[in-house]
Amino acid sequence: MSEKVVVTGGAGFIGHVFIKHLIENTKFEIISIDRLDYSGNLNRISDMMQNYDADTQSRVKIIHHDLKAEINNLVQSQIGDVKHIFHIAASSHVDRAIEDPMTFVQDNVVATCNLLNYARQINDLETFVYFSTDEVFGPALGGVKFKEWDRYNSTNPYSASKAGGEELAIAFHNTYDVPVIITHCMNVFGERQHPEKFIPNTVWKALNNEKIIIHADSTKSSPGSRHYVHVDDVADAVLFIINNKEKLKEIPDDQYGAKCKKINIASSFEMNNLEVAESISKYLGLVIDYELVDFHSTRPGHDLRYALDDSLIASMGWKPSKSTQEGLEQVTKWYSENQEWLKF
Repeated sequence: MSEKVVVTGGAGFIGHVFIKHLIENTKFEIISIDRLDYSGNLNRISDMMQNYDADTQSRVKIIHHDLKAEINNLVQSQIGDVKHIFHIAASSHVDRAIEDPMTFVQDNVVATCNLLNYARQINDLETFVYFSTDEVFGPALGGVKFKEWDRYNSTNPYSASKAGGEELAIAFHNTYDVPVIITHCMNVFGERQHPEKFIPNTVWKALNNEKIIIHADSTKSSPGSRHYVHVDDVADAVLFIINNKEKLKEIPDDQYGAKCKKINIASSFEMNNLEVAESISKYLGLVIDYELVDFHSTRPGHDLRYALDDSLIASMGWKPSKSTQEGLEQVTKWYSENQEWLKF
């Protein structure tokens, strides 16, 4: 019998692509745990799985469960023995977090604690991967890229809740020896992303001749910027980490003796939001209507720039398989041909 892994949030954007990579690159049986909220959509999995035969499809089992509740004995019996846990499920929209912070505490802190409590009961668990975010470090000034163990500086309830979940994972590593690895990802984009996100939303507005709002500084002259990374590369990077855990163990503890391993997943190419919109315009062959807006001064909690230092994973031998521009062109064309994924 093949070994089993758990993927939380498997019906979400990153989760369903990660399941695809597990199918194509491992022999694992995959248990997807999802509560199917506004961002979880089983159509992602069914759409992605339609090209696989019945035997391959049978490797994926979906369990409906809200992680705000403990993983009780009944759910545990449905899961069975597990070798790896990939905790991707999270509430992730900054605007929603600003409007309703307690929901994000429940979804990203309490839910993580329930999953960690389950994980510490598994005798032969090999890995618990906690998917964190670049946003826990807060805004990065020009030229600054944050390393894995740099200080937190959460500027909104979303990033604070992810930092809280991250610290719980570290605590369970230190207290109960749960084999935790933490990843920080930059802005992830790709097919079947929730249409409220910037790239699919920009494609939709370009196709429908609607004005595109570009977040900028107080002078409305300098757009916000990000290091975008394609979701396929994120999935590939996590599998690379799992397959190279010995290399990761060889990396010395941080200067203060922290033992839990963290690793940044990013791209080296930075684009501002106007450049992204203009690239989408070029790939669609359409002229866009846009406006630079000082969103950050009028709506605290939004950061103009994020940046991660990815030298650690690069030193282990991993790099993205496609450039940001290649990925953006691919994704733009995919959305233009699959516009049902742009409606919400």
